[in-house]
Amino acid sequence: MSAPTSSRTVLSGSPEETHRLGVKLGQLLQPGDFVGLVGDLGAGKTHLVRGVAEGAGVARSEVASPTFAIVYPYRGRVPLYHADLYRLADYDELYATGFLDLIGGDGAVLVEWLDRIPQAAPREYLRITLRDTGEESRELVAEAWGSRPVALLTAWLSADR
Repeated sequence: MSAPTSSRTVLSGSPEETHRLGVKLGQLLQPGDFVGLVGDLGAGKTHLVRGVAEGAGVARSEVASPTFAIVYPYRGRVPLYHADLYRLADYDELYATGFLDLIGGDGAVLVEWLDRIPQAAPREYLRITLRDTGEESRELVAEAWGSRPVALLTAWLSADR
């Protein structure tokens, strides 16, 4: 994998702050955006995902973990496809789900456990790695490949958050 075009790190002091970061990202998503999430169990991916969905205009009651369905489609301001690759063994298994047809389509794609099948990501995407840095604090390392992901990253982590 090539080096990211841009990279930024942000600290979150609480699950609520991680959620707020997600809301801001969700407000910025456009069709064709691809965001991959990486992090251990309990790193805060779910808090971020729920915030992204809220920011994209998805009703809070609709957001579920796609662990068993692999992909959950949500309708909001922009269609949001939430995928979880945790239970998949390899790229061939992912291919068989039809997931790849969603990339570059009518909505934004949000993928948990992207590190399990990194080749699922398109050439241009945003990857957010969440790391536990304390009881409730997290470090989010955001890396962007390509011009649209760099613009998304810059707008997301601008000083006015």
